[in-house]
Amino acid sequence: MQKAAVVILNWNGQTLLERFLPALFMHTPADLAEIIIADNGSTDGSESFLVSRYPQIRRILFDRNYGFAEGYNRALSRLDHEYVVLLNSDVEVSPHWLETALDYLDAHPEVAALQPKLLDYKDKTAFEYAGAAGGFMDIFGYPFCRGRIFTTVEKDQGQYDKPVEVFWATGACLVIRLNEYREAGRLDKNFFAHQEEIDLCWRLRARGKKVVCLPQSIVFHVGGATLKMEHPRKTFLNFRNNLLMVYKNLPEKQYRKAMIFRFFFDYLAALHFLLKGYPANAWSVVKARRDFNRQKKNYRTIRKENLEKTVDELPSGMLFHSVLWKYYVSKQKKYKQIFPDAE
Repeated sequence: MQKAAVVILNWNGQTLLERFLPALFMHTPADLAEIIIADNGSTDGSESFLVSRYPQIRRILFDRNYGFAEGYNRALSRLDHEYVVLLNSDVEVSPHWLETALDYLDAHPEVAALQPKLLDYKDKTAFEYAGAAGGFMDIFGYPFCRGRIFTTVEKDQGQYDKPVEVFWATGACLVIRLNEYREAGRLDKNFFAHQEEIDLCWRLRARGKKVVCLPQSIVFHVGGATLKMEHPRKTFLNFRNNLLMVYKNLPEKQYRKAMIFRFFFDYLAALHFLLKGYPANAWSVVKARRDFNRQKKNYRTIRKENLEKTVDELPSGMLFHSVLWKYYVSKQKKYKQIFPDAE
């Protein structure tokens, strides 16, 4: 059996598979990794395409769309590889992308997971929004990246080419030890999609594990291929899941302060959507907060368990300030402006 499994979760993504599978096969040694397509109940002809064009690919078929989180949970429950790669269907890999990542993990057993440098498929000189050169988090739960803070995306000029510990690694291309994935509790299926990988990495980091961005491994991400950036459903999932993630993981003292801050800034975000002419997105923020308050009681036991297993309450990679304040008030729109001593 190969050391790694590269798992693509597909949902009506035949056109993406047609575009990106050739490079994946070209740059993924067959003796190193097995390529697997887990299908979330597609109806677009993905299955017949794979059977006719890639009969050698192992396929895992689900009866319906379980979302990103539960789809991967179900797929990975059937595997027994040392490493698994959660790879989006809209990612183009580059030469040696996987060998570089696995060599690093072999040499660093303290690292549970890593991500490559994520560049924009449409502009390969720029970082890509979903993960850039590694993810970070402010004390109020707002994620940002080396190379991307909110809508400011930097050009890749080699400024983030050193491997570093990060707070979270992108789910667009997440390389993780399968045993660590399982021990940390897997992805939260109730998230369905969006920020579930940040939640998983937070658990890993809080329990003393390391997560790394390895820029020597490079992939190119289309981004937004399933739900567009302005889609109200995406707004709902991002706000709701982020609040649940903060509740699940943030220690009590910081949590109380964060929720006061978030109450005002979430509704400010809703007002911003409304003034920009996106009433459906504004309503999505309101619905997200309502659903969070409804679901919170179901997470009390999970929060207690997470905090009991925590050995590092505030892991490195967390900004003990508001990234919103840094970005909008202090005009610090790049990672190195917020962390001037960072590499």
